[in-house]
Amino acid sequence: MLTERKILRSDMIRCALCQDAPCTAACGRCDPAAALRSIWFDNEMTAALRFPGSNPCACCDAPCEAACVRPHEVPIQTLLTRLHDEVRPMLETGLPQDDSLLKTDLCGIPLENPFLLSSSVVASTYDMCARAFEAGWAGAAFKTICSFDIHEASPRFSAIKGDNGSIIGFKNIEQLSDHSVTENMEIFRRLKQNYPTKVILASIMGQNDAEWDDLARLCEENGADAIELNFSCPNMTEEGLGSDIGQVPELVERFTAAARRGTKLPILAKLTPNVMKMSPAAEAAKRGGADGIAAINTIKSVTDVNPHTYVSEPSVHGMSAVGGYSGNVVRPIALRFITELGQNPSLTGMHISGMGGVETWLDALDFILLGAGSIQVTTAVMQYGYRIIDDLKSGLAYYLKEKGRSNVHECEGLALDFVSETTDALERGTVLFPKFRPEKCIGCRRCEISCADGGHQAIRFDKNRKPVLDGKKCVGCHLCILVCPNRAIVPAGRRIIRG
Repeated sequence: MLTERKILRSDMIRCALCQDAPCTAACGRCDPAAALRSIWFDNEMTAALRFPGSNPCACCDAPCEAACVRPHEVPIQTLLTRLHDEVRPMLETGLPQDDSLLKTDLCGIPLENPFLLSSSVVASTYDMCARAFEAGWAGAAFKTICSFDIHEASPRFSAIKGDNGSIIGFKNIEQLSDHSVTENMEIFRRLKQNYPTKVILASIMGQNDAEWDDLARLCEENGADAIELNFSCPNMTEEGLGSDIGQVPELVERFTAAARRGTKLPILAKLTPNVMKMSPAAEAAKRGGADGIAAINTIKSVTDVNPHTYVSEPSVHGMSAVGGYSGNVVRPIALRFITELGQNPSLTGMHISGMGGVETWLDALDFILLGAGSIQVTTAVMQYGYRIIDDLKSGLAYYLKEKGRSNVHECEGLALDFVSETTDALERGTVLFPKFRPEKCIGCRRCEISCADGGHQAIRFDKNRKPVLDGKKCVGCHLCILVCPNRAIVPAGRRIIRG
């Protein structure tokens, strides 16, 4: 069964996740780079199960660590040994024999798996889409097609990074496809000819009713499988486009209806998160003839103001602009909107294509459990490449097999009944205390200072530098669990009734 994770990203924080990694070239017994990537992407279960019966690192002088681009800074041998000795014995389910569990559909269109590239630079040329399809992606929402000239700024990206240098938040001021409509139609024809089983979701944006109609018709005629209406791009240079439309339900309905006149293909309306509620626009899209909703697009943002020039990033000749924010950090906001859509009875039967901060199969599963039927990814691909599809697919497939599920559909929406729009529905008569694990406590006293300065002064340390809980003061907020750097605090096994 799925267990508490034995290995975390922090255990391999110096790994660069190399392409053509020297560690694998030096090994000769297994593929350390693939195993490390699986750890990074929350997929240590399948990494452990791919090992042969014996530990490949036994009686080895670790040439992988010497060959590493950061020699001897990544404990590769230790990590692989832990996969074999600690993770593997805990797993009761073997690897799926194939990817059949992942088969699903988008508005009736067969998908090999639920994972698509989202409409962005990662799906903007024939070569890029072809390489993604070869890697295992089920399809692509092609970068938004339009009939007006696109001239991009340079630079156009900025990022908020975590302690190890990986991107957790990403800002862009990029716009739409800079290829002509004719060029993009040729790309569609080639993709459909060479990859007939892959799904082309044609993202379009028009300036008026006629353009929405014409673009939808052209995409259908040239091989697209479905249409995505971009009502959500926050970076348009002219008013009345992108997210300006998505904030006005009447315009969403009007332009959805215009696109519907041009095509019989399934239509998804891609809606903006720059609203308080997404349901009014989603319901309008349904009235206009949409078959589904895609959400979320990027969130309007300002990042990194330079303290000397006073210009935020990205700086373009000394000026910046509000742009779209994405990456793992926006996932909780995306999930809030997906929950809203999934719980709206007026939208029952509509396909939800979820996106916003998906990096791992667990991230994707969050969206599926809250009602999404397909998953779109951009920022993680920009950071790590198309290769992340390996762990997205294998991690989700293993979960489905472990849970005894026969397909992705069986998991859609299972979490919706356990989310309330407000906290009024929550039980407030008991306390779930934290529990200390002395064998893992390193005595840093981080829990003590957080509880003292941000909690209820319920933790003190004894003379042996071990934590002691004051049950009369503890309210069970679990701040201590969140700040512990060594996972030495867990929830207790039972709740206590408040006195």
